[in-house]
Amino acid sequence: MELNVPLPHDAFIQMARPFRFQWEPAQDCFVILYPEGMVKLNQAAGLILNLCCKHNQSLAQTVESLAQDFGQEPQSIQDDVQEFLRIAHDNRWIELRQ
Repeated sequence: MELNVPLPHDAFIQMARPFRFQWEPAQDCFVILYPEGMVKLNQAAGLILNLCCKHNQSLAQTVESLAQDFGQEPQSIQDDVQEFLRIAHDNRWIELRQ
């Protein structure tokens, strides 16, 4: 997939190799681990990847879940979720699941 292109609304996401997504108690946050280091994620980014990668939700389902959890309209958070996943994809942390 090209860089800097929005992901399809019905896309399912998985972590790309060699990256691993997990909760890191020592950091008190979700992180992305890779052989050379670690990326600490903020709360929103961690929640998005947790729903997409650990709970196998599509982009649309993730937006719906987050909107419901935070009492928001899906349209009000859709662009933010899409933007984070675009950045994660451009950094090659995630890929579309076949």
